[in-house]
This record gives sequence, structure tokens and C-alpha cells, in this order.
Amino acid sequence: MADAAVLSVRNVSKSFGERRALAGVSLQVARGEMIALIGPSGSGKSTLLRSISGLQAIDPGEGVIEAFGETVQARGKISDKVRQVRARIGFIFQQFNLVGRLTLFTNVVLGALGRLPGWRGVLGLWPADTRAQAMAALARVGVADYAAQRAGTLSGGQQQRAAIARALVQRAEVVLADEPVASLDPVSARRVMETLSELNRDDGLTVVVTLHQVDYALRYCRRVVALKAGLVVYDGPPSGLDRDRLVDIYGPEFEDVFWEGAPQ
Repeated sequence: MADAAVLSVRNVSKSFGERRALAGVSLQVARGEMIALIGPSGSGKSTLLRSISGLQAIDPGEGVIEAFGETVQARGKISDKVRQVRARIGFIFQQFNLVGRLTLFTNVVLGALGRLPGWRGVLGLWPADTRAQAMAALARVGVADYAAQRAGTLSGGQQQRAAIARALVQRAEVVLADEPVASLDPVSARRVMETLSELNRDDGLTVVVTLHQVDYALRYCRRVVALKAGLVVYDGPPSGLDRDRLVDIYGPEFEDVFWEGAPQ
């Protein structure tokens, strides 16, 4: 049950030169939610996620982003405590962000670096309990059998599930997933979304995921936030996104690619 706010975005704007990616966006995320961010390319979805995690600074002004009650950034300046906050946030990238020459196990156990001395990571001297946590996380997402293989030899879906396992080893309380299935085949994409959904449902993990696949947003997320030209144009349950609303968000071309079985 979502019972406490973990992320707060208030009046946030972000510009890249003359282009405004976010225009006064506000968003509250409660503990235990699974939220899909949808919208056309360039609508500001990835920019919002990167701003929440402090990977990029927002524009000066009134904008404030908080996580777990701590300031991530405000008025264009990233907080000097952002590393402590970011340690509680797992970020899943579209291109997995794994080191291809390292084993899947090593990539996953690196999630523990934030709470262990750096020399252990350099020498590969991981405590027994940390190694056990890494293997348990790999098993949880269904890729434990590939722990000894180099990450670069595995499929995109396997690598993405390992990236989720790394967030589990990190002990992340919130996962921000930026287009995690965009480069995957449909079967792998579904497995990744089912993994995120299971962790949200069974472990209470808070998940915010950006998606181009609107059908996945409607199927797996209980709340959908749509962005268009840097503005929030919809925030509510999937049931509120009928055909007309989606066409309004994406434009008339959406009719040409509307999937079979979509809401009418």
C-alpha cells in the first residue's frame, strides 16, 4: 500500500539551449507505487528521471526535487548530499550500463559498493554475505545460471534483468527505469516488465518507468503520467486513457499504430 511520499517534484523546469524539455513539472510519488511515464519522443520523460536522480541540474528558479524528505536539488543547484540520497535510488538505463567484459555476478555485486570499502571492489574481495545477496538477486530475476558468463555475451533481456538485480543488491528503495525495454524483443521486454511488476507487488519497491510502449504502461502500472512538450497532460489510472486521450497526447499518427485490443 502506498502510504508515504518518497519523491517530490515541484515546479521543475529544464532547458537545453532554446529547447525547454520540462516546463514547470510537479509530481508526487508515494511509497510502493509503480508509475509509467509516457509521451512522445522529446516530451521530457528521460529528462525528468535524470533530474530526479540528480544526474543533471534543473534550471534556476523555484524548482525543487526531494527524495525521502531530503533535497536532491533546488533552484538549479544539486545538493551536496545527493550521493547519500542516490544510494537509495536504483537507476536502470536503456542500454543496461553493465561492463561487458566482467561477469554478470561481478556487475551485480558492484551494487554493494556504496556501503563497502572501495578496495574490496578493486580486489574483488566481497564479503560472503554480499556474494550471497548478489546470487540471490540474480536468482530472483531469473538469470543466476549465467552468473559466471561475461555480461557482453548475454542477450539484452538477460543484461537488463541483471541491471535490476544490481539495484536489489544496492538495496534501492526506489527504481527509476529509463526506457528499460526499448531495445528488447517483445518476449524479453515482457519478462523485464513482469520482473519490475513482481518486485513492486511483492517487495513494495517503488518503480517509476518511462515507456514508449503504451500497452505495457496500461498493463503493468496502476498510475500513468503523460508528458507532452515538457508539461504533464495526464496523471491518473490507465482506465482514463481512452483512444481520444491517447491521440491527443501523441497526435493523429497514433491511430495508425494503435495496437489491437487497445482501449476504445
